[in-house]
Amino acid sequence: MTDTIDFSHPTPLPQEFAKFAIYLAREVASPLINRAYNDTTLQVEQKPDRTPVTRADRDAEEAIRTAISKTFPGHGVIGEEFGTQRRDAEWVWVIDPIDGTLAFIHGVPLFTTLIGLLHRGLPVMGVIYQPTQDRLCIAYDGACFLNGMPVRCAPDVPWSDCTLLCTDFENVSRHQQRYCASFQEICKRTALNRTWADGYGYLLLATGRAHIMADPVVNPWDVLPILPIIQGSGAVLSDWDGKRDINISSALAAPPALHARLIEELHNKKPAVSSVP
Repeated sequence: MTDTIDFSHPTPLPQEFAKFAIYLAREVASPLINRAYNDTTLQVEQKPDRTPVTRADRDAEEAIRTAISKTFPGHGVIGEEFGTQRRDAEWVWVIDPIDGTLAFIHGVPLFTTLIGLLHRGLPVMGVIYQPTQDRLCIAYDGACFLNGMPVRCAPDVPWSDCTLLCTDFENVSRHQQRYCASFQEICKRTALNRTWADGYGYLLLATGRAHIMADPVVNPWDVLPILPIIQGSGAVLSDWDGKRDINISSALAAPPALHARLIEELHNKKPAVSSVP
């Protein structure tokens, strides 16, 4: 682990990649997702890990994969729904077609499409796209933009002024049991706790609308597109142990000074005894 991980590209990222990522989100995936979102007969299935999936998840990822293979046939792909192809390629795209599927199937418009790009294994570009509102956050070359305008995370504030977002508060007990009691104490001291989360929560953090984003458990397609966005906005992302790495299975993001206090507070409290099986 290092204190600072630089996910910006050593030379300027080819502009065609940024334009292509925006095209994938807005022109390829969005029409399929929005059409399904407005379909009252939406069919929902359960995957082997008991998480929900819809035809829209699969159709959107398949469409993105097809566009990548036609435009950049030598590139690899990591996707939530259809696995990995050419993981050892120089350039690898990371896809979560609908991040926040539970929100999507319940008609809550806070789901997003996540698209990332790895160069030689490191994330160098990320996109969070909210299709219902056409809000697109993209980061590359160390900068972050929302619909073309530069954005930054919020300044450091005391706990009493913090907006804290968490994808699933019950999952803190399930996946971060040793930090559950200290996390609950932090929540009590913050101004506002909400589940405006998944990829949308990181969008709010990167644009200065929230101060802490907490994910008790994440997968590679959740976090790899997010990392350049968090860094480009000036914030910090680690796992709940404080590890800053691309191979993490949980995530905490906040402006730097607040992130340091967050990790310190979590680690200075006694572990919880979970009541959740």
